[in-house]
Amino acid sequence: MSSPNIPLTEGICERLNASDKEDEELWNTTPTVQFLSIKKVASSGASGAPAERHRIIMSDGVHFVQAMLATQLNYMVEENLIGKNTIAIIERMTGNMIQEKRLVVILGLKVLQREAAKIGSPAPLNSPPGQAQQQVEVTTPASTSSVPARAPAVGQQQRAAGGRGPSVFPIEALSPYQNNWRIKARVIQKSDIKTYANQRGDGKLFSVTLMDDTGEIKATAFNAVVDDFYDKLQEDKVYFVSKARVNLAKKKFSTVSNEYELSLDRNTEIEECHETTNLPVIRYNFVKLSGLEELQKDAICDVIAVVKEVGEVSTITMKSNNKPLEKRELTLVDETGFSVKLTLWGKQAIQFNATDQPIIAFKGVKVGDFGGRSLGALSSSSMSINPDTPDAHALKGWFIDAGAKTSFQAHTKAGTGAGGGIRRDEMRTISDVKDAQLGMSDKTDWFSTRATIMHIKADNILYPACPSESCNKKVVSVSEGWRCEKCDMVYPHPQYRYMVSMAVADYTGQAWFSGFNDVGDLIFGMSGSELQELRERDESKATEVVTNAQCHTYNFSCKASQDSWNDQTRVRYGIHKIQPLDYAVEARAYVDLLHSAWAQ
Repeated sequence: MSSPNIPLTEGICERLNASDKEDEELWNTTPTVQFLSIKKVASSGASGAPAERHRIIMSDGVHFVQAMLATQLNYMVEENLIGKNTIAIIERMTGNMIQEKRLVVILGLKVLQREAAKIGSPAPLNSPPGQAQQQVEVTTPASTSSVPARAPAVGQQQRAAGGRGPSVFPIEALSPYQNNWRIKARVIQKSDIKTYANQRGDGKLFSVTLMDDTGEIKATAFNAVVDDFYDKLQEDKVYFVSKARVNLAKKKFSTVSNEYELSLDRNTEIEECHETTNLPVIRYNFVKLSGLEELQKDAICDVIAVVKEVGEVSTITMKSNNKPLEKRELTLVDETGFSVKLTLWGKQAIQFNATDQPIIAFKGVKVGDFGGRSLGALSSSSMSINPDTPDAHALKGWFIDAGAKTSFQAHTKAGTGAGGGIRRDEMRTISDVKDAQLGMSDKTDWFSTRATIMHIKADNILYPACPSESCNKKVVSVSEGWRCEKCDMVYPHPQYRYMVSMAVADYTGQAWFSGFNDVGDLIFGMSGSELQELRERDESKATEVVTNAQCHTYNFSCKASQDSWNDQTRVRYGIHKIQPLDYAVEARAYVDLLHSAWAQ
């Protein structure tokens, strides 16, 4: 392999190794480096929860230093986008100290060349240039020697120059195996004070969601600590937080995407940040209202929309404790022409007073299937009214110009159901569906896939059904006409409905899908009664319709469930929803994916 003509940033490894963490000018540079090796560092936390990181030996052609890939970039290793000797630009990074050795945490990168020849003869720092490369291993501090290394980011933090305490640490890199850390984070949500009772007595708690440029984390305070911090922590303000306990997250009580959470105690130090630069800003991954149908029920998402209508506060009685709870419904609209109801609860419902059709960005709201699609605010959800962002300004301009006169479409129950709609962002291949053994358990599994119809069983594709809209049961021919046992009625003519069995395939495999009337209407382009009439007039033309329906590709939303036949248990894949490919929509979905947090 020939050497690349891409120059590496001269001396960057030595500068990073000797730098002060407070040297923002250096840590904001974008050096070009080469990855000499990438190694997975895997271990288990205290409760056995898996944790996975990737250690990188990073070279400038003369020296090399240790680096760690942020977990949000793990996909680049898993998808083979980076590997040994890859040349890349480091777009975002930060630094930690592990046993007096500098560790670079890579938060963002751009690949220049996936495979290349090794550049130069890089040596460890403090070694003469040209010395043979030595393998540098990462170890944990003596205090955690009994615990396998989760990642090199789990050591002691270097104190900032002048003894001002620990350097600012990225939330993404927090774990239980480090101490002497400090984060600079914005409070994006604060809960009410809640009370509880257990075997140890009564208590109280509250929680906040903290975020910086690398991620989010939940922090909770109990009992006396509630009095210390509840009034001090205010939404949308930025704080330095240190000396809190890092524990494994209790996913049952949190929707924050972090495997860890913070427990605030008497030793925790919280100081408001009065800096005016380099402050963390809330990051959203907005879903258009038209795309809510593609999200599964109970999914968590971010939306930005115009509040077209504001309902009055009403009160319901909670079944769990018979206590009253206030609620308020907002009607949201956006430029896609869809509207959706969003429910605020408790304090948010009572305090909401924006009635002038504002733009609101909601973070972390829950998708429901009431009325087709709905949204509900959680205790961890946050909202920003008329945010000063390009998305908000564009939406406001659209609403003033045309939106106020638009007739909006609500999501209906049709095509949604318990399993939700088609998820372009969670498409599975047929091989993935089978390898995951979806449908093999007692419960129904839902999945989305993109596949091509290869063959349709033409036999028994239609059945005579009751023409009543509320029935659709099979009818039998009698002397007077067609009888429906369920309705106890005789009709002069049946309505023919589809019952389709088809073999579909993608590049990984093949499966048999089954669908009913809506599926047949779409793939054949005519109703079941029309196809039956054609079959009676010209069998060959009816056969041609079935043949022409093959070799077309669709997006499918399916349910996988167990089915017994001839005393054998098998998996049946039922088509819940089918969509022809709209290539403009598919292209926009990929563009949205490239601008999402996943691609950053």
